[in-house]
Amino acid sequence: MLKTMRKHGVTLAFFAALLTGLTALVNELTKPTIAIQTALQQQQLFDQVIDHDLYDNDIQHSCLLVKDSPLGKGEHRIYIARKGPTPIGVVMETTAPDGYSGAIQILVGADFDGTIIGTRVTEHHETPGLGDKIELRLSDWITHFAHKHIENDQDPNWAVQKDGGQFTQFTGATITPRAVVNAVKRAGLFARTLPPMLNQLSACGEQS
Repeated sequence: MLKTMRKHGVTLAFFAALLTGLTALVNELTKPTIAIQTALQQQQLFDQVIDHDLYDNDIQHSCLLVKDSPLGKGEHRIYIARKGPTPIGVVMETTAPDGYSGAIQILVGADFDGTIIGTRVTEHHETPGLGDKIELRLSDWITHFAHKHIENDQDPNWAVQKDGGQFTQFTGATITPRAVVNAVKRAGLFARTLPPMLNQLSACGEQS
């Protein structure tokens, strides 16, 4: 009986090793395809927040890191759009920490003069049927930031209508749109401060 158990154990170990090897092989073979698809999806998202005609560089490979900034705690990526050698705008990953059901991840395109070019929500946990209207597939609300200018930190227009601003809130859900408006405003104001800092920031993937 002991011999039989050993035999089965060796057989199971062999098949486990074989399956592990096959899984690793498939993973390596599919990495390039996954990377290409990820890059395509990212570019499609970028195209929604910054007009492609505005820049001529490879924006996906013009990535810089900022830490503990108005974009949120920890590291956030920013992507610099250039026309020739001149930076003309930026795509920023930013976080609204005060959503109704937690942090909301947002992608914001902006120029360096305080104008938002475009905005999309990339991740959230807001209540279905209420706060989830920040998603483009459910509502066009998120598109209303496009071409809106921010005068300064006290600009009264940059608030939901309930707070005296220009952006509508959702019926039964004010916390979510308020959090997004504030996060986009912070990102737009931060973009204005970026040009002098660009040469001081670490490229994505570098050790800081």
